[in-house]
Order: sequence, then structure tokens, then C-alpha cells
Amino acid sequence: MNELTSLTTFLLRKCTSITSLKKAQKFHALIFTSATPFSYHQPFLHNNLISMYVKCGSFFHAHQVFDKMPQRNFISYNNIISAYARDRNSGSYAVRMFSLMRDQCFLPNGATFIGLLQSASGISDWFLGLTLHCLIVKFGFLFDVRVQTALVGFYSCMGELNFASEVFGNVLVKDAYSWNCIISGHVKNNKLRDGLRLFKTMVRSGVTPTEFSYSMVLNACSRLSDYAFGRVTHAHVLVTGVPVDLPLQNALVDMYSSCGESRYAFHVFNRIQNPDLVSWNSMMAAYAESREGDKAMDLFVQLLHRATHKPDEYTFAAVISANQEYPASHHGELLHARVIVSGWDKSVYVGSPLISMYFNNGRTESAGRVFHSIPRKDLVLWTEMVSGYAKALDGEKAVNFFCNMWKEGHNIDDFVLSSALSACADLATLKQGKMLHCLAIKAGYHSEMSVCGSLIDTYAKNGSLQAAESIFSNVTDPDLKCWNAMIGGYGHHGKGEEAVKLFDEILSQGLEPDTVTYISLLSACSHSGLVAKGKYLWNSMKEKYISRGIKHYSCMVSLLSRAGLLDEAINLINESEFGEDHLELWRIVLSSSVFNKNLSMGLHAARKILKVDARDSATYTLLSNLYAALGKWEGVVEIRRRIRGMMLDKDPGLSWIETVKNLEVFSSGDQSHSRIEEVKSQLQMLQGNMTVVQQEIDYF
Repeated sequence: MNELTSLTTFLLRKCTSITSLKKAQKFHALIFTSATPFSYHQPFLHNNLISMYVKCGSFFHAHQVFDKMPQRNFISYNNIISAYARDRNSGSYAVRMFSLMRDQCFLPNGATFIGLLQSASGISDWFLGLTLHCLIVKFGFLFDVRVQTALVGFYSCMGELNFASEVFGNVLVKDAYSWNCIISGHVKNNKLRDGLRLFKTMVRSGVTPTEFSYSMVLNACSRLSDYAFGRVTHAHVLVTGVPVDLPLQNALVDMYSSCGESRYAFHVFNRIQNPDLVSWNSMMAAYAESREGDKAMDLFVQLLHRATHKPDEYTFAAVISANQEYPASHHGELLHARVIVSGWDKSVYVGSPLISMYFNNGRTESAGRVFHSIPRKDLVLWTEMVSGYAKALDGEKAVNFFCNMWKEGHNIDDFVLSSALSACADLATLKQGKMLHCLAIKAGYHSEMSVCGSLIDTYAKNGSLQAAESIFSNVTDPDLKCWNAMIGGYGHHGKGEEAVKLFDEILSQGLEPDTVTYISLLSACSHSGLVAKGKYLWNSMKEKYISRGIKHYSCMVSLLSRAGLLDEAINLINESEFGEDHLELWRIVLSSSVFNKNLSMGLHAARKILKVDARDSATYTLLSNLYAALGKWEGVVEIRRRIRGMMLDKDPGLSWIETVKNLEVFSSGDQSHSRIEEVKSQLQMLQGNMTVVQQEIDYF
């Protein structure tokens, strides 16, 4: 008998370390064949079996043991309640067990309430949590540290951080677990700065942080891109000598990744003895953040050669994002093929960077195919399509995608609204812009900086400068995008002096102008003929180490050419790195030569263009106009003969008008419009009216 009892005891001790269901079932059978009739009827035996099955993740077997128990005690109920508390979908069963426990006249203890509070958090039952709080007070467990911590966790999970902080404030002896709970609550509820502040208070109070504490803080630093705090936290980890487990190492890699410090991220990654897939993904994300596509690709190839891990959707998302800047044929298409082979082509996480990559390469059709191949589309995927078409200057498709997204019931955010408004600005569709403005107000995004900037741009480009000024004046603390949009608006309307005044205000606010600011300013100076101011701004870019791109050169060449300073414009082009590849610079000179009737400069610019593209129809048209402006009709005849000989077609001019339901587009010489007869009738009526008016003028 003693031998059987000691064997049963040994097996019970052994079962606490079992995590395999098959082994658990074998041990279960072995325990019952070796148990004495006395021990079989004791709750102790069955309670251990319940715990064993819970550790194996089998709530079904745990409940079977519970149902067949000859006798139960309060530990039996605590075990089964704790089991259901671990499963978010089984919280209601834990409450039923508690009711049964009360019916059997067993009194709950601290462990009971901890399990029940976890269940209330899992099923997000606010009323149940409040009821449990009342029962905790009633049964005298209000000052039990473990119960208080569970209450903090419940209120944090419900987003009630004020209640969580109040309970936490009443904890007499705050251990690391209590601090972790309140910090975690703030981090999960996006109160990241408050979470970091609590961590500092924890350290100052003398409590030593755990690995989990550091992981949470590093996660907050990652989301805030707070490199300074993250670096100090890393130093604190080293000083305290806390055991650095894999989740903490991954958190460090992620923090350095989000802060753009790929070198330090790789230093941590290289020290991980057995990196898991999260480690690899975080390191590839670091290279994506710092635009080091080749390094990300090398890491991806290393991962493929390892038998221990297979790339998942996050792996592909990271490595594709890292290769956004390269041509699709470089790595993108190969990665896309690998995605299809691996079975992740329906994933929204992979679809988003793929769409972005194809848009960056100007392959809008490929982006569309990826989008339509994914059955369940989320907000991010729709946003990629709207912003992609808006950047590709295909505003009509961008607005259509936005409307379809809205019809499908997706919640809009400030980013997609901003992209849709940008499309309306480029399309010059004021009515749709106003509708989106109403939608922004309804959704509560009208005060978001990105939306405000796009609204200003939309109204300004649609001719409503007063509305743009009104929105700008109502922005409490405008960011640089808003300032740039307003400067661009003034430039668009030929108000260069007002644009320059705004630039002075930007400097007085302590903001640093960016490349977009100078594009808007130079464009404003060009439209207003402010040559001296334009030259000053051009030189100040060099002094402030702001790189000059093709758009800056276009604005400056336009400014000089319009002012008749064609020699300076040509010298500027020759000094730039864009003279050979960007023909639009020479077209600006040629166009201005027509206006200034400067034949030599016009011919020089035309030769530069035709040397690269001998069939450029726009150049021949401008040359014809130049000869006509100078009265050299033989030159006009020669140019037109060349155009006919090369069978060149001039791109037709387009015009459009926004009607009640549609955007009607017209082109020169086009007779295919569905309402062409109505258009002709209206034109005849207008011509008749104009003839009458002219006769009346002649009469007087």
C-alpha cells in the first residue's frame, strides 16, 4: 500500500512538468491504475490532473476530470475557473463555475477572483468586472496585492486607465508584477509617454524591472521612435544584469529598427544565439526603415538557407518594403513570385508593400492586379490604391477607389482622406473636394494636419483661395505641410508677395523649410515675376544644404526665362545634372523664346531636345510658333512640312467641366462625345449671342 501511495505521489509530481496531451493521457491512465481507493476519492489527485490538462491546453479533458470528481474542494473550482480564464472564448464558463462554487457553499479566495477578473477581461464584460470588484470588497480581498494587480489589469483592458491608476495607487507594496501591469495598460492603450513616465517612477522607487518590463518600455520607444529613451533603457538592461531573453532581444532589435538605427539593430541581432522568425523579421524591417534593400535581401537569402524557419507574411512584407526604391525587375518581381509559391499572395500584409512597390515603379496595372487578387481587403490596402493613383496623377481612379472603399463600409482615416483630397486638387473638381471636406468634418478628421494641408491645396487649386485662407487661419498650430500648401496656393493665384510673407512667418515660427517649401516659393516667384527674391531663395537653399531637385530647377529656369534672362536660364541648365535627361527644362526655354521672340536661344533649346528625341511633336509646334512670332513664314512652312513628313500627331488639348453627376471631358476635334449634338447646339446659340452683342457694340 505504501509503495502504491509513494508511486502515485511521484507520478503526481511528475505530471506538473508535462505539456504534451498524449503524455498527459498516458500519465492519467498510469496514475489511476496505481492509485489506492482512498487516494482516488481525494480532491488532491484530481486537482493535479486538472492542472496538468490545463498546461497541455486541453480544457475539454480538464473539464471531464472536473465533472467526474467524487469530491471537490475550493481548489478544484479555482483550477477550473483558472483554466477557462486562459481562453478568451470561455470566460462565460468560468462565471458559471463560480456560480456553481457559490451554490456548493465554497467561499472564494484571492485566486478565485484573479481567474474571474481575467475572464471578465477576456470577454470584455464591464458589468461583470464591476460586480467582481464589489465582491472583492465584500469578501475582504481588496488589499490583496495579487487581486489588486488583477483589478489593474481588468480596468486597463477595458481602457479605463483612471480606475486602473486609482487601484494601483492603493497597492501598499508594489512589486515588479504590479508595475508591469500598470505600465502594460498604458502602453496597450497608446498612452506611451505615460507608460515611460511610470517606468521611470518604478526605477526610482527601487523596484528592479524584469525582462517583461524592459520589453514593454522598448516597445513604447519603438512606437514613439524615441531613440534617446530606448538607448538609455538598453544601457539600464546591461547595468542591472537582468537575464536577456529572446523577447527582450527582439524588442531591442525592433526599437533600433523603428529609430532608423540599423547598425545597432544588427549588432543586437548578431548576438542572438538562436534567433526566431520574429528576430529575422525585425532585422529585415530595420533595413527597410533605413532603405538598405540589398542588406535586407541578403538576410532573406540567409533565412531561406536555414531549415529551422520558413518565411511568413511579415517576412515578405519586410523584405518587399526594403526593396521599394529599386526597379521592380531588380528584386520585386522575384519576391512576388516567391510570395505566390509560398502561398502568401492572398495576405493583406504582403499585398500592401507589393502594391506600393508597383506604384513606385509606375506599374499601376500590376498594382491593380495584386489588389484584385486579395479576397479580403482591409483599410490599408484600399489606402495604398487611393494614394498610389493620387501620386501617379490618375485622380479619377483615386477618387473612384475611395468611393468604392466607402461603399464597402470601411472606416476612413486621415491618411486616405488626405490622398483623396490631393486627387481632387489635381483633377480640379471642387464639388467632390467639398463633399470630402464634409466627410472629414463628419468623421472628425477636419482638424488633422494632413487633412488640413490637403484641403488648403484642394481649394487653392480649384480657384477658391478665400476658402483655403479660411481653413489655414483656423488651424491652431499649422505644420510645415499646411504652410507649404498655403504658399503653393498663393503662388497658384499669382500672389508671390503673400507667399514670401508666409515664408518669413515660417522662419519666425522656428520651422525648418524643406524641399517642398522651396518648390512652392520658387513657383510663386516665377508666376509673379519676383526675379530678385527668387535668386535670393535659390542661393539660400545652397547655404542651408537643401538639395536641389529637378522641380527646383524647373521653377528657377521658368523664372529666369519668363523674365527674359534666357542666357542665365541656359547657364543654369548646363550647370545642373539634369540638362541631358530632363528635356522639360529646355522646353521651358523654348517656350519663353517664343514669348521673347529670341530665335537663337529658341533654336539652341530645340536642338538640345531633338538631339535626344527627334520626334518630339511639342518641340516642332513651339518652333513653328517661334518662326510665326518673328514673321518668318518660310520657317513655319518648313516645320509643318517636317511634321507631316514624320507623321507626327500633336497631343490634343483637353478641357473638362464638372456637372451634377459626372466629369465631362472634351478634346480638340473629338466628335465621339455621347452628347455632341447638344454641345454643338449650345455652341451655335453662344455664337449667335456673341454676334448680337458685337453688333450692339459696333452700333454704339
